Amino acid sequence: MGREYRYKEKNYDNSHECEECMEHEKKEYGKKEHENKCKGCICDQLRKLQPGTEVDLFLSNGARIEDVVFVAFNDKNCCAFFTGLENEPPGSTLIVDCKRIDAINIEGREC
Repeated sequence: MGREYRYKEKNYDNSHECEECMEHEKKEYGKKEHENKCKGCICDQLRKLQPGTEVDLFLSNGARIEDVVFVAFNDKNCCAFFTGLENEPPGSTLIVDCKRIDAINIEGREC
């Protein structure tokens, strides 16, 4: 019983250090997950794309969305925001995961 008590006491004494280590590991894991989450050509292009740029989107499911205006890209969750959808009420926003976009036609831009 004495050993059990010392074991619990040791765990108790080190619990603060363990909590700090666990928090540090969570943060590091989150960074690694974030770093790897939004990879790929399209995600990279969206990071650099200027808001207000008109584009056509070619989605992974074969859908094509034409003449939408790029609003923003959230690098934390890979969401790209677009407006200007045909047949939708003014102010409607299209949100697309950058990993689900196969190609982008950036209108009026020459390489």
